[in-house]
Amino acid sequence: MKKYRTGNKMIIKVINMKDIDKKIHGDENDPVYLRTLNVVNNKLDDLMYIIERSRIREFMILTDSRRRMFTTNFIAGIGKGFGQAIGFSILTAIFIYFISKWVNLPIIGAYLAEFLDIVDKYRRK
Repeated sequence: MKKYRTGNKMIIKVINMKDIDKKIHGDENDPVYLRTLNVVNNKLDDLMYIIERSRIREFMILTDSRRRMFTTNFIAGIGKGFGQAIGFSILTAIFIYFISKWVNLPIIGAYLAEFLDIVDKYRRK
């Protein structure tokens, strides 16, 4: 730290950045400092790996163009809707199949028979 005197007897303290760095981090040859630096470098490498794996760059490229984002989301929406329609149809067919097997049960058989009659009437239309 150096002290400079100005004309009206004020003393200005000038601090060297190397002195600040030594006070904060310690000596560069200190083993604790080197170990800490090694840990920080390893953590930064892990962070870089995570960022690369998260595909942020591809996401930024996708969101950069509105047309590209619209077409990608539109095609994905069509695919999801088509998949939901097929899945719902399969689940409904399985449900009706099991209900038709349970018609002979004494308590719920009458209700199920009525439900199956409604379904058959709808099919004939």
